[in-house]
Amino acid sequence: MRRLCLSAAMLAGLAGCAWEAGPAARPAASTVRFATFNAYLNRPIQGQLASDLATSGDVQARKVAEIIQRVAPDILLLNEFDYDPAGEGLKRFRQNYLEVGWNGAPPAVYPYVFLAPSNTGVASGHDLDRDGAVATEPGSRDYGGDAFGYGAFPGQYAMAILSKYPIDGARARTFQTFLWKDMPGALLPDDPATPEPGDWYDEESLNDFRLSSKSHWDVPVIVNGETVHVLASHPTPPTFDGGEDRNGKRNHDEIRFWADYVSEGSGYIYDDEGVFGGLEPGARFVVMGDLNADPHDGGAVAGAIAQLLDHPSLAPAQAPTSIGGAAQAARQGGINRIHRGDPAADTADFGDDSETGPGNLRLDYVLFSKTGFRDAGGGVFWPAPGAAHYDLVGPGYPVESSDHRLVWRDLAIVTE
Repeated sequence: MRRLCLSAAMLAGLAGCAWEAGPAARPAASTVRFATFNAYLNRPIQGQLASDLATSGDVQARKVAEIIQRVAPDILLLNEFDYDPAGEGLKRFRQNYLEVGWNGAPPAVYPYVFLAPSNTGVASGHDLDRDGAVATEPGSRDYGGDAFGYGAFPGQYAMAILSKYPIDGARARTFQTFLWKDMPGALLPDDPATPEPGDWYDEESLNDFRLSSKSHWDVPVIVNGETVHVLASHPTPPTFDGGEDRNGKRNHDEIRFWADYVSEGSGYIYDDEGVFGGLEPGARFVVMGDLNADPHDGGAVAGAIAQLLDHPSLAPAQAPTSIGGAAQAARQGGINRIHRGDPAADTADFGDDSETGPGNLRLDYVLFSKTGFRDAGGGVFWPAPGAAHYDLVGPGYPVESSDHRLVWRDLAIVTE
Protein backbone atom coordinates (compact mmCIF):
# COMPACT_ATOMS: atom_id res chain seq x y z
CA MET A 1 0.00 0.00 0.00
CA ARG A 2 1.42 3.40 -0.99
CA ARG A 3 0.28 6.41 0.98
CA LEU A 4 -0.21 9.50 -1.14
CA CYS A 5 0.19 11.99 1.67
CA LEU A 6 1.02 10.71 5.16
CA SER A 7 2.21 7.67 7.03
CA ALA A 8 -0.12 5.77 9.36
CA ALA A 9 1.64 7.23 12.39
CA MET A 10 1.19 10.79 11.15
CA LEU A 11 -2.44 10.22 10.20
CA ALA A 12 -3.49 9.80 13.82
CA GLY A 13 -3.13 13.46 14.61
CA LEU A 14 -3.99 15.16 11.33
CA ALA A 15 -7.06 15.99 9.34
CA GLY A 16 -7.06 13.51 6.49
CA CYS A 17 -5.15 11.33 4.10
CA ALA A 18 -5.70 9.67 0.75
CA TRP A 19 -3.81 6.60 -0.38
CA GLU A 20 -3.54 4.36 -3.38
CA ALA A 21 -3.57 0.57 -3.38
CA GLY A 22 -4.20 -2.24 -5.80
CA PRO A 23 -4.68 -2.02 -9.57
CA ALA A 24 -5.24 1.14 -11.56
CA ALA A 25 -8.60 2.88 -11.40
CA ARG A 26 -11.29 1.70 -13.81
CA PRO A 27 -11.33 3.55 -17.15
CA ALA A 28 -13.87 6.37 -17.26
CA ALA A 29 -17.35 5.65 -18.58
CA SER A 30 -19.80 8.23 -19.95
CA THR A 31 -21.18 8.79 -16.47
CA VAL A 32 -19.85 8.64 -12.93
CA ARG A 33 -21.87 6.87 -10.26
CA PHE A 34 -21.83 8.66 -6.90
CA ALA A 35 -23.27 6.86 -3.88
CA THR A 36 -23.78 7.30 -0.17
CA PHE A 37 -24.39 4.43 2.23
CA ASN A 38 -24.85 4.48 5.98
CA ALA A 39 -23.39 1.00 6.25
CA TYR A 40 -24.11 0.45 9.95
CA LEU A 41 -20.58 -0.92 10.35
CA ASN A 42 -20.21 0.37 13.87
CA ARG A 43 -19.43 -1.68 16.94
CA PRO A 44 -19.88 -0.97 20.69
CA ILE A 45 -16.21 -1.54 21.58
CA GLN A 46 -13.18 0.27 20.16
CA GLY A 47 -11.27 -1.98 17.78
CA GLN A 48 -14.06 -4.54 17.48
CA LEU A 49 -14.93 -3.64 13.89
CA ALA A 50 -11.35 -4.12 12.69
CA SER A 51 -11.29 -7.43 14.56
CA ASP A 52 -14.59 -8.55 13.03
CA LEU A 53 -13.28 -7.74 9.55
CA ALA A 54 -9.99 -9.62 9.98
CA THR A 55 -11.60 -12.60 8.27
CA SER A 56 -14.36 -12.80 5.67
CA GLY A 57 -16.81 -14.38 8.09
CA ASP A 58 -18.88 -11.40 9.26
CA VAL A 59 -22.35 -11.93 7.77
CA GLN A 60 -23.46 -8.31 8.05
CA ALA A 61 -20.28 -7.03 6.39
CA ARG A 62 -20.76 -9.56 3.58
CA LYS A 63 -24.23 -8.18 2.87
CA VAL A 64 -23.03 -4.58 3.00
CA ALA A 65 -20.26 -5.49 0.56
CA GLU A 66 -22.63 -7.30 -1.79
CA ILE A 67 -24.94 -4.29 -1.91
CA ILE A 68 -21.99 -2.11 -2.89
CA GLN A 69 -20.89 -4.66 -5.49
CA ARG A 70 -24.33 -4.83 -7.08
CA VAL A 71 -24.71 -1.05 -7.33
CA ALA A 72 -21.03 -0.60 -8.30
CA PRO A 73 -20.55 3.08 -7.46
CA ASP A 74 -17.44 4.85 -8.70
CA ILE A 75 -17.26 7.22 -5.73
CA LEU A 76 -18.73 6.03 -2.43
CA LEU A 77 -19.23 7.68 0.95
CA LEU A 78 -19.59 5.27 3.85
CA ASN A 79 -21.26 6.61 6.99
CA GLU A 80 -21.15 4.78 10.32
CA PHE A 81 -17.84 3.04 9.70
CA ASP A 82 -15.72 3.04 12.87
CA TYR A 83 -12.48 4.99 12.48
CA ASP A 84 -9.05 3.77 13.49
CA PRO A 85 -6.00 5.96 12.82
CA ALA A 86 -4.11 3.34 10.80
CA GLY A 87 -7.13 2.61 8.61
CA GLU A 88 -6.91 -1.09 9.44
CA GLY A 89 -10.66 -1.63 9.58
CA LEU A 90 -11.21 -0.06 6.17
CA LYS A 91 -8.26 -1.96 4.69
CA ARG A 92 -9.74 -5.25 5.92
CA PHE A 93 -13.21 -4.37 4.66
CA ARG A 94 -11.80 -3.72 1.21
CA GLN A 95 -9.57 -6.79 1.08
CA ASN A 96 -11.80 -9.35 2.81
CA TYR A 97 -15.22 -8.17 1.65
CA LEU A 98 -15.35 -5.67 -1.22
CA GLU A 99 -12.63 -7.37 -3.23
CA VAL A 100 -14.27 -10.79 -2.80
CA GLY A 101 -17.28 -11.40 -5.03
CA TRP A 102 -20.38 -12.48 -3.07
CA ASN A 103 -23.13 -14.64 -4.53
CA GLY A 104 -22.08 -13.95 -8.09
CA ALA A 105 -21.58 -10.21 -7.71
CA PRO A 106 -18.30 -8.89 -9.14
CA PRO A 107 -15.62 -7.72 -6.70
CA ALA A 108 -15.48 -3.97 -6.02
CA VAL A 109 -11.97 -2.52 -6.10
CA TYR A 110 -11.37 1.01 -4.86
CA PRO A 111 -7.76 2.12 -5.35
CA TYR A 112 -8.27 5.46 -3.61
CA VAL A 113 -9.47 6.17 -0.08
CA PHE A 114 -9.97 9.23 2.09
CA LEU A 115 -10.08 8.72 5.82
CA ALA A 116 -9.94 11.28 8.64
CA PRO A 117 -10.84 11.58 12.34
CA SER A 118 -14.38 12.11 13.58
CA ASN A 119 -15.76 14.10 16.51
CA THR A 120 -17.80 11.13 17.66
CA GLY A 121 -16.56 9.85 20.99
CA VAL A 122 -14.03 12.67 21.42
CA ALA A 123 -14.29 13.93 25.00
CA SER A 124 -15.33 17.58 25.26
CA GLY A 125 -14.49 18.10 28.91
CA HIS A 126 -17.92 19.68 29.42
CA ASP A 127 -21.31 18.50 30.67
CA LEU A 128 -22.92 18.81 27.25
CA ASP A 129 -25.95 16.68 28.09
CA ARG A 130 -26.43 18.61 31.36
CA ASP A 131 -26.91 15.56 33.52
CA GLY A 132 -24.82 17.09 36.29
CA ALA A 133 -21.54 15.30 35.59
CA VAL A 134 -18.72 15.40 33.05
CA ALA A 135 -18.07 11.87 31.82
CA THR A 136 -14.46 11.21 30.84
CA GLU A 137 -14.24 7.40 30.74
CA PRO A 138 -15.03 5.97 27.27
CA GLY A 139 -17.56 3.20 26.92
CA SER A 140 -20.73 4.54 28.51
CA ARG A 141 -23.80 6.40 27.25
CA ASP A 142 -22.95 9.21 29.66
CA TYR A 143 -19.54 9.53 28.01
CA GLY A 144 -21.16 9.66 24.59
CA GLY A 145 -23.54 12.37 25.74
CA ASP A 146 -20.66 14.63 26.74
CA ALA A 147 -18.51 13.95 23.67
CA PHE A 148 -18.32 16.44 20.78
CA GLY A 149 -20.36 13.91 18.82
CA TYR A 150 -22.20 11.00 20.38
CA GLY A 151 -19.98 7.93 20.58
CA ALA A 152 -18.77 5.44 23.17
CA PHE A 153 -15.17 5.87 21.99
CA PRO A 154 -13.23 8.14 19.64
CA GLY A 155 -14.12 7.33 16.04
CA GLN A 156 -17.31 5.34 16.56
CA TYR A 157 -19.86 6.08 13.78
CA ALA A 158 -17.19 7.75 11.62
CA MET A 159 -17.03 7.88 7.80
CA ALA A 160 -14.79 7.15 4.82
CA ILE A 161 -14.67 7.83 1.08
CA LEU A 162 -13.74 5.15 -1.46
CA SER A 163 -13.08 6.03 -5.08
CA LYS A 164 -12.15 4.50 -8.40
CA TYR A 165 -10.80 7.90 -9.43
CA PRO A 166 -7.77 9.66 -7.93
CA ILE A 167 -8.30 11.73 -4.79
CA ASP A 168 -6.37 14.99 -4.49
CA GLY A 169 -5.55 14.59 -0.81
CA ALA A 170 -3.27 17.63 -0.78
CA ARG A 171 -6.22 19.92 -1.54
CA ALA A 172 -8.75 18.21 0.74
CA ARG A 173 -10.22 20.35 3.50
CA THR A 174 -11.70 19.14 6.78
CA PHE A 175 -13.78 21.15 9.23
CA GLN A 176 -13.79 18.92 12.30
CA THR A 177 -12.90 21.71 14.73
CA PHE A 178 -15.06 24.55 13.38
CA LEU A 179 -16.96 26.01 16.36
CA TRP A 180 -20.74 26.20 16.27
CA LYS A 181 -20.75 29.69 17.82
CA ASP A 182 -18.67 31.00 14.91
CA MET A 183 -21.53 30.47 12.46
CA PRO A 184 -23.33 33.83 12.11
CA GLY A 185 -26.88 33.53 13.40
CA ALA A 186 -26.26 30.01 14.69
CA LEU A 187 -29.40 28.23 15.83
CA LEU A 188 -28.03 27.65 19.32
CA PRO A 189 -30.36 25.71 21.61
CA ASP A 190 -32.32 27.59 24.22
CA ASP A 191 -33.01 26.59 27.80
CA PRO A 192 -36.83 26.76 28.00
CA ALA A 193 -36.62 27.31 31.76
CA THR A 194 -34.90 30.71 31.46
CA PRO A 195 -35.77 33.99 29.69
CA GLU A 196 -32.36 34.33 28.02
CA PRO A 197 -32.10 33.14 24.39
CA GLY A 198 -29.66 30.47 23.18
CA ASP A 199 -28.43 29.61 26.66
CA TRP A 200 -28.67 25.82 26.85
CA TYR A 201 -24.84 25.65 26.72
CA ASP A 202 -22.79 27.94 28.92
CA GLU A 203 -20.14 30.24 27.47
CA GLU A 204 -17.29 27.96 28.47
CA SER A 205 -18.86 25.01 26.65
CA LEU A 206 -19.61 27.07 23.53
CA ASN A 207 -15.99 28.21 23.36
CA ASP A 208 -15.08 24.57 22.67
CA PHE A 209 -18.28 23.19 21.07
CA ARG A 210 -17.68 21.92 17.54
CA LEU A 211 -20.45 22.21 14.96
CA SER A 212 -19.79 18.87 13.27
CA SER A 213 -21.01 15.82 15.13
CA LYS A 214 -18.63 13.78 12.93
CA SER A 215 -16.86 16.12 10.51
CA HIS A 216 -17.39 18.02 7.28
CA TRP A 217 -15.06 17.17 4.40
CA ASP A 218 -14.36 18.80 1.05
CA VAL A 219 -12.51 16.08 -0.87
CA PRO A 220 -11.48 16.83 -4.49
CA VAL A 221 -11.70 13.82 -6.81
CA ILE A 222 -10.10 13.99 -10.26
CA VAL A 223 -12.38 12.50 -12.93
CA ASN A 224 -10.70 12.43 -16.35
CA GLY A 225 -8.81 15.61 -15.56
CA GLU A 226 -11.85 17.40 -14.12
CA THR A 227 -12.21 18.16 -10.41
CA VAL A 228 -15.31 17.15 -8.48
CA HIS A 229 -15.55 18.35 -4.89
CA VAL A 230 -17.17 15.66 -2.74
CA LEU A 231 -18.79 17.43 0.22
CA ALA A 232 -19.27 14.70 2.81
CA SER A 233 -20.87 14.77 6.25
CA HIS A 234 -23.21 12.95 8.62
CA PRO A 235 -25.15 15.46 10.76
CA THR A 236 -26.47 14.37 14.15
CA PRO A 237 -29.97 12.88 14.30
CA PRO A 238 -32.51 15.57 15.33
CA THR A 239 -33.67 13.43 18.26
CA PHE A 240 -32.46 12.09 21.63
CA ASP A 241 -32.85 15.46 23.36
CA GLY A 242 -35.57 17.52 25.06
CA GLY A 243 -37.53 20.74 24.73
CA GLU A 244 -34.35 22.65 23.93
CA ASP A 245 -34.05 20.59 20.70
CA ARG A 246 -30.26 20.78 20.85
CA ASN A 247 -29.76 17.96 18.37
CA GLY A 248 -32.43 19.21 15.99
CA LYS A 249 -30.86 22.66 15.90
CA ARG A 250 -27.38 21.26 15.49
CA ASN A 251 -28.60 19.06 12.63
CA HIS A 252 -30.08 22.17 10.98
CA ASP A 253 -26.82 24.08 11.22
CA GLU A 254 -24.69 21.12 10.11
CA ILE A 255 -26.78 21.10 6.93
CA ARG A 256 -26.63 24.89 6.72
CA PHE A 257 -22.83 24.65 6.77
CA TRP A 258 -22.84 23.20 3.25
CA ALA A 259 -25.49 25.65 2.06
CA ASP A 260 -23.22 28.49 3.19
CA TYR A 261 -20.04 26.79 1.95
CA VAL A 262 -21.26 26.91 -1.67
CA SER A 263 -22.62 30.48 -1.34
CA GLU A 264 -21.18 33.98 -1.31
CA GLY A 265 -21.67 34.20 2.45
CA SER A 266 -18.98 31.63 3.23
CA GLY A 267 -16.24 33.97 4.40
CA TYR A 268 -16.74 33.07 8.07
CA ILE A 269 -15.93 29.39 7.50
CA TYR A 270 -12.46 28.17 8.45
CA ASP A 271 -10.97 24.71 8.03
CA ASP A 272 -8.77 22.67 10.33
CA GLU A 273 -5.66 24.35 8.88
CA GLY A 274 -7.04 27.82 9.68
CA VAL A 275 -7.84 28.71 6.06
CA PHE A 276 -10.98 30.83 5.69
CA GLY A 277 -13.60 30.76 2.96
CA GLY A 278 -15.88 28.36 1.15
CA LEU A 279 -15.89 26.69 -2.23
CA GLU A 280 -14.59 28.63 -5.20
CA PRO A 281 -17.49 30.03 -7.28
CA GLY A 282 -18.28 27.87 -10.28
CA ALA A 283 -16.64 24.76 -8.85
CA ARG A 284 -18.28 21.41 -9.53
CA PHE A 285 -19.50 19.65 -6.35
CA VAL A 286 -21.59 16.79 -4.98
CA VAL A 287 -23.09 16.85 -1.48
CA MET A 288 -23.35 13.33 -0.06
CA GLY A 289 -24.26 11.71 3.21
CA ASP A 290 -26.80 10.59 5.74
CA LEU A 291 -28.06 14.09 6.50
CA ASN A 292 -30.67 12.90 9.01
CA ALA A 293 -33.39 15.24 7.75
CA ASP A 294 -36.52 14.28 5.80
CA PRO A 295 -38.23 17.02 3.74
CA HIS A 296 -41.69 16.18 5.09
CA ASP A 297 -41.64 13.76 8.03
CA GLY A 298 -39.63 12.93 11.15
CA GLY A 299 -38.22 15.24 13.78
CA ALA A 300 -35.93 17.61 11.86
CA VAL A 301 -36.26 21.37 12.27
CA ALA A 302 -38.65 22.69 9.63
CA GLY A 303 -36.78 23.59 6.47
CA ALA A 304 -33.52 21.94 7.50
CA ILE A 305 -32.96 19.91 4.34
CA ALA A 306 -34.66 22.55 2.18
CA GLN A 307 -31.53 24.64 2.75
CA LEU A 308 -29.93 22.31 0.19
CA LEU A 309 -32.89 21.03 -1.82
CA ASP A 310 -33.94 24.61 -2.66
CA HIS A 311 -30.43 26.07 -2.88
CA PRO A 312 -29.85 28.16 -6.04
CA SER A 313 -26.46 26.53 -6.66
CA LEU A 314 -27.78 22.96 -6.54
CA ALA A 315 -29.60 21.24 -9.39
CA PRO A 316 -33.33 20.67 -8.77
CA ALA A 317 -33.30 16.91 -9.39
CA GLN A 318 -36.01 14.35 -8.78
CA ALA A 319 -35.45 12.25 -5.66
CA PRO A 320 -34.04 8.76 -6.27
CA THR A 321 -36.63 6.08 -5.53
CA SER A 322 -37.14 2.35 -5.10
CA ILE A 323 -40.01 -0.09 -5.37
CA GLY A 324 -39.00 -1.64 -2.07
CA GLY A 325 -39.34 1.58 -0.09
CA ALA A 326 -42.97 2.00 -1.06
CA ALA A 327 -43.69 -1.69 -0.51
CA GLN A 328 -42.08 -1.69 2.92
CA ALA A 329 -43.99 1.37 4.13
CA ALA A 330 -47.28 -0.22 3.09
CA ARG A 331 -46.34 -3.53 4.65
CA GLN A 332 -45.15 -2.07 7.96
CA GLY A 333 -47.94 0.47 8.35
CA GLY A 334 -47.95 2.28 11.68
CA ILE A 335 -46.82 5.87 11.50
CA ASN A 336 -45.91 5.36 7.83
CA ARG A 337 -49.64 5.61 7.07
CA ILE A 338 -49.71 9.29 7.97
CA HIS A 339 -46.42 10.33 6.42
CA ARG A 340 -46.63 13.12 3.85
CA GLY A 341 -43.54 12.17 1.84
CA ASP A 342 -43.40 9.69 -1.03
CA PRO A 343 -42.42 6.33 0.54
CA ALA A 344 -40.66 5.34 -2.68
CA ALA A 345 -38.07 8.03 -1.83
CA ASP A 346 -37.43 6.67 1.68
CA THR A 347 -33.87 5.63 2.45
CA ALA A 348 -34.09 4.54 6.10
CA ASP A 349 -36.13 1.76 7.72
CA PHE A 350 -36.87 2.75 11.32
CA GLY A 351 -39.42 1.79 13.96
CA ASP A 352 -43.02 2.18 12.83
CA ASP A 353 -44.90 2.42 16.13
CA SER A 354 -47.37 5.29 15.88
CA GLU A 355 -46.43 6.57 19.34
CA THR A 356 -42.65 6.17 19.44
CA GLY A 357 -41.27 5.50 15.96
CA PRO A 358 -40.42 8.00 13.24
CA GLY A 359 -41.20 5.41 10.57
CA ASN A 360 -39.35 5.17 7.29
CA LEU A 361 -37.72 8.39 6.12
CA ARG A 362 -35.70 10.00 3.35
CA LEU A 363 -32.42 10.81 5.09
CA ASP A 364 -29.61 9.93 2.66
CA TYR A 365 -28.75 12.24 -0.22
CA VAL A 366 -26.61 12.64 -3.31
CA LEU A 367 -27.13 16.25 -4.43
CA PHE A 368 -25.12 18.02 -7.11
CA SER A 369 -24.26 21.47 -8.41
CA LYS A 370 -26.01 23.06 -11.35
CA THR A 371 -22.56 23.72 -12.75
CA GLY A 372 -20.58 20.92 -14.36
CA PHE A 373 -23.01 18.00 -14.50
CA ARG A 374 -25.77 16.41 -16.51
CA ASP A 375 -28.12 14.22 -14.50
CA ALA A 376 -28.36 10.63 -15.77
CA GLY A 377 -30.69 9.27 -13.08
CA GLY A 378 -30.27 7.44 -9.82
CA GLY A 379 -31.93 5.12 -7.37
CA VAL A 380 -32.20 3.61 -3.92
CA PHE A 381 -31.11 0.01 -3.35
CA TRP A 382 -34.23 -1.34 -1.68
CA PRO A 383 -35.54 -4.55 -3.27
CA ALA A 384 -39.19 -5.33 -2.58
CA PRO A 385 -40.24 -8.53 -0.77
CA GLY A 386 -39.94 -11.45 -3.17
CA ALA A 387 -37.55 -9.61 -5.50
CA ALA A 388 -33.97 -10.64 -6.17
CA HIS A 389 -31.56 -9.63 -3.40
CA TYR A 390 -34.34 -8.80 -0.91
CA ASP A 391 -32.38 -10.88 1.59
CA LEU A 392 -29.72 -8.15 1.62
CA VAL A 393 -32.13 -5.68 3.25
CA GLY A 394 -34.81 -7.89 4.84
CA PRO A 395 -38.02 -6.85 6.61
CA GLY A 396 -36.42 -4.22 8.87
CA TYR A 397 -35.61 -5.92 12.16
CA PRO A 398 -33.39 -7.64 12.89
CA VAL A 399 -31.13 -5.56 10.66
CA GLU A 400 -29.65 -7.68 7.86
CA SER A 401 -27.13 -5.17 6.52
CA SER A 402 -28.11 -1.66 7.62
CA ASP A 403 -31.16 0.31 8.68
CA HIS A 404 -30.33 2.67 5.80
CA ARG A 405 -30.32 2.02 2.07
CA LEU A 406 -27.60 2.86 -0.42
CA VAL A 407 -28.51 5.85 -2.60
CA TRP A 408 -26.82 6.57 -5.91
CA ARG A 409 -26.83 9.18 -8.66
CA ASP A 410 -25.31 8.87 -12.13
CA LEU A 411 -23.79 12.11 -13.39
CA ALA A 412 -22.10 13.01 -16.64
CA ILE A 413 -19.27 15.52 -16.41
CA VAL A 414 -20.02 18.64 -18.46
CA THR A 415 -17.11 20.92 -19.39
CA GLU A 416 -18.81 23.51 -21.60
